[in-house]
Amino acid sequence: MEELRITSLFDLNETIAKDIFMDNTYPWEVLPKIGAFIVELGKTLSLEEYDLAGENVWIAKSAKVAPTAYISGPAIIGKDAEIRHCAFIRGNAIVGEGAVVGNSTELKNVILFNKVQVPHYNYVGDSILGYKAHMGAGSITSNVKSDKTLVTIRYNGEKIETGIKKVGAILGDQVEVGCGSVLNPGTVVGRDTNIYPLSSVRGFVPAHTIYKKAGEIADKQ
Repeated sequence: MEELRITSLFDLNETIAKDIFMDNTYPWEVLPKIGAFIVELGKTLSLEEYDLAGENVWIAKSAKVAPTAYISGPAIIGKDAEIRHCAFIRGNAIVGEGAVVGNSTELKNVILFNKVQVPHYNYVGDSILGYKAHMGAGSITSNVKSDKTLVTIRYNGEKIETGIKKVGAILGDQVEVGCGSVLNPGTVVGRDTNIYPLSSVRGFVPAHTIYKKAGEIADKQ
């Protein structure tokens, strides 16, 4: 299960949330801890660099936030991030430096590493997106199974128990998700992988590959 480890998926130097990962092995272990972590981290942020914009809401002074955006705490909006028109941040959200949260995009219980882009009509819930990960227009994470049972991670024919009801997607660094795709509960995508548009993705997708459809994954050349 080496490919599922935090250290295999992310460059932890590319997030203000580095410390939340240090005592964990797999990324889904972090999800229940995000809210409390933000509250404690926020207290340490420099008021010369961040504004306290509401209860447990810290926004970097260099960030651009549209007046129509909604941000509920706990939340940290990083330096030079851009929160566009009608973005809806529901809490327990870390938006990395230089990240883009776009028009009508909704976030809930997420960590977006630096330079992540979720720019057009995306839903990202109970998920972690690595450095420079990008979700195409209309692509979403699905974070709850239809039968409401606990989410498992499908990996090489095994089902790995998370013990959590809500797990969206874990995207490694520089993953590209095509427009209109659905990342089903418990999807984990390795670094530098591309997902074809209009895909329905479930389980683990290896690093440095191209996901065309279920059962058809090609190595990048």
